[in-house]
Amino acid sequence: MTDTDLLQLDALLAPDERQIRDLVREWVRDRILPEVEDWYERGTFPARELAPELGGLGLLGMHLEGYGCAGASGTAYGLACLELEAGDSGLRSFVSVQGSLAMFAIHAFGSEEQKQAWLPRMASGEAIGCFGLTEPDSGSDPGSMRTRARRDGGDWILDGTKMWITNGSVADVAIVWAITDDGIRGFVVPTDAPGFSAPDIHKKLSLRASVTSELVLDGVRLPEDAVLPEVTGLKGPLSCLTEARYGIVWGAIGAARACLESSVDYATTRVQFDRPIGSFQLNQKKLADMALEVWKGTLLALHLGRMKDAGTLRPEHVSVGKLNNTREALDVARTARAIHGANGITLEYPIMRHMTNLESVLTYEGTEEIHTLVVGHALTGLRAFT
Repeated sequence: MTDTDLLQLDALLAPDERQIRDLVREWVRDRILPEVEDWYERGTFPARELAPELGGLGLLGMHLEGYGCAGASGTAYGLACLELEAGDSGLRSFVSVQGSLAMFAIHAFGSEEQKQAWLPRMASGEAIGCFGLTEPDSGSDPGSMRTRARRDGGDWILDGTKMWITNGSVADVAIVWAITDDGIRGFVVPTDAPGFSAPDIHKKLSLRASVTSELVLDGVRLPEDAVLPEVTGLKGPLSCLTEARYGIVWGAIGAARACLESSVDYATTRVQFDRPIGSFQLNQKKLADMALEVWKGTLLALHLGRMKDAGTLRPEHVSVGKLNNTREALDVARTARAIHGANGITLEYPIMRHMTNLESVLTYEGTEEIHTLVVGHALTGLRAFT
């Protein structure tokens, strides 16, 4: 594969960061790339097989401290996300949901008993988690959710439906957000609880190598201590989303880099009119424009990573990264498809797979429009959401 690091961005990384990056890159090359096209074509993802391997690499909840987690830096976690998504967005989504949504929620807001019960098993990959916030009629406006939790003696009773939930049907535990008389609360829900079901969503044309489910809670009875005790209100789920969005900032550039590398290889070996198509000016312009966006996006992700490690990263900073890098990665993938011609629509090359995946990545964890308004609010001080 062609080396596209013309700016020598590797020099900006510490030796331990490069070591983690190289470890994940090698695993993705050897374990994921030989099989992901078939997973994508069949619409499957071997979550139970991969979870222990990812846990053994220390990638599940790797940026969290204690409870079997690696305690890595935010930058190291970002580099891992970049390499995972260079393999496939579904793979990075699995790791993000496990570590930055489900595990982070327990780590940040859970009781010590909840942490001890779940985090070590989730860090090792023995247990898989999912995160239930989005609903059929509540996407960008999570405050309008209809899932409710009511008291019944000393227990909680949960009723409602969550939608577009990664890992749903393979999860052992679900973090479910619901309306209570005291506001929005999070609940740790074992998926074997009576009344809980997670039917898969089929006929997807994006994120096909990923488990996407609906969560149905029909009178699910939980003990009093199932609630996350340390947070009330939207601050809880939104802080989890900020963690996951940070990983997307890096991951999207991984998908874009894979498209760029494939395009350079293709353009230098595909011959038309007795010369490689990469020798034509129009194609060189496409490659140069693609490379500029990959390099700029990588520098933006690295800057946000350094801010995260310094404790200065704010949600609006993450919105800048998510907005820019997903949008530009999708444009890179579309340009790559043009360079590959008809071959670009086949699974022989990674282009169309990344391109369709990025259509989802652009939307989930906050749409392009929502992050635009977050940035606009930060610039003007004026809210445009309502």
